[in-house]
Amino acid sequence: MTVRVSVDQDRCIASGQCVRTAPSVFGQREEDGVVTLQQADPPDGLTKDVKLAAAVCPALAIAVSER
Repeated sequence: MTVRVSVDQDRCIASGQCVRTAPSVFGQREEDGVVTLQQADPPDGLTKDVKLAAAVCPALAIAVSER
């Protein structure tokens, strides 16, 4: 299943859960730890990890939509 990912940096509280869950899709800014998006269209093999990252985000700053 192919997904598209977006992040809301204004909502992010820099917990890092997304980076721990899907490090090839999410990163963090050096200066403040806010989420960065490395891949908006991750490969199908990462769908489960991306959905988990969105689910564990305490600020609900990650949106995942199916394409």
